Amino acid sequence: MKILVINGPNLNMLGTREPEKYGTKTLKDIESYISEEADKLGIEVNFYQSNIEGEIVNKIQEAKGIYDGIVMNPAAYTHTSVAIRDAITAVKLPVAEIHISNIHTREDFRKISLTAPACVGQITGFGAVSYKLGLIAISDYIKSLKD
Repeated sequence: MKILVINGPNLNMLGTREPEKYGTKTLKDIESYISEEADKLGIEVNFYQSNIEGEIVNKIQEAKGIYDGIVMNPAAYTHTSVAIRDAITAVKLPVAEIHISNIHTREDFRKISLTAPACVGQITGFGAVSYKLGLIAISDYIKSLKD
């Protein structure tokens, strides 16, 4: 099984960006954490991060036929990007949307996800563990499709 992990804008700043909301782990730390879990599950995992909406759309489109699913933290694009939502719908790959902070306890504009309705599910508010939970969830979902 091959899973692509996509991270959106400003997540490259993890570790120093608002640590009270996002913790002190860097994106590299989180990627190592995900890789360890992927090894336990026998999953091949690759990572991608961009601050640019169109690049994320391109990466989602390129994933079709290569990956079995996606774990994605669209970050701020969660609340604004119809283009990312449309890309998810177009590729017909299962996507688990994850967030480090609980978007439902944040500012009103962050409580609405434009991308979540195109995803299999959403995991939010568990810090870096949200990524691990997303990987497990998408893996189990993909396996259930094959049963």
